Amino acid sequence: MLLNGKTAVIYGGGGSIGGAVARAFAREGARVFLAGRSPESLEAVAGDIRADGGLVETALLDATNARAVDEHADDVAAAAGSLDISLNVIQHGDVQGSPMVDMYVEDYLRPVSTAVQTLFLTARAAARHMMRQQSGVILVFGGSGDPSPGNYFGGLITAFEAMEAMRRQLAVELGEHGIRVVTLRSGGIPESLAAMDGREDIANSIVDATLLKRAATLEEVGNAAAFAASDKAASMTAATLNISAGALMDR
Repeated sequence: MLLNGKTAVIYGGGGSIGGAVARAFAREGARVFLAGRSPESLEAVAGDIRADGGLVETALLDATNARAVDEHADDVAAAAGSLDISLNVIQHGDVQGSPMVDMYVEDYLRPVSTAVQTLFLTARAAARHMMRQQSGVILVFGGSGDPSPGNYFGGLITAFEAMEAMRRQLAVELGEHGIRVVTLRSGGIPESLAAMDGREDIANSIVDATLLKRAATLEEVGNAAAFAASDKAASMTAATLNISAGALMDR
């Protein structure tokens, strides 16, 4: 198995993306620690993993709270003996659907400040343990790219671009310690969309933007994350793994 003997922490592990990655990690042999703010969603994912014979633990956690993040990372490393993989996919509170000129500045800035704060805290907490180990993988989930006409993303794209800048900086600073930093770059996962007005139109727009005329599935996201976190990708860092089905073109 790709991740046999590895320990993974997933912040936002009860969500659709976090849950998909958690299930994939567990299938590949990792011991998974799920952190989030909704006990029901965390336990739903954990129940699936346990039913398949995987190892999983859950914790209620605010991933924007520095002390809570540090203490949780310390607990994980103490319990498992290592902290090998960290992924943060918490919600950033973005407001979409309105042109920038019609938005409040607070709504535009919220996803940017939240994304930067939580990625900083969780990456820092993981890196401190990974540096002692001289190994580890920090995964970032984003979708930076050029805005498209007719879509109003608010501060979301700005947040993704900020996270990419952080990914590059982390990779440079942590590489000498054997720590890899990789972004999973998505143009949107229709399965992850919450129930809301216009959901079908948004899902169709995601698919229409792809070259393959199909978007990545949650299972494919999990499989890509497992590969990126594994030793099969040991030479991959300061890089993005493009899972957008061609919606986002690499240059």
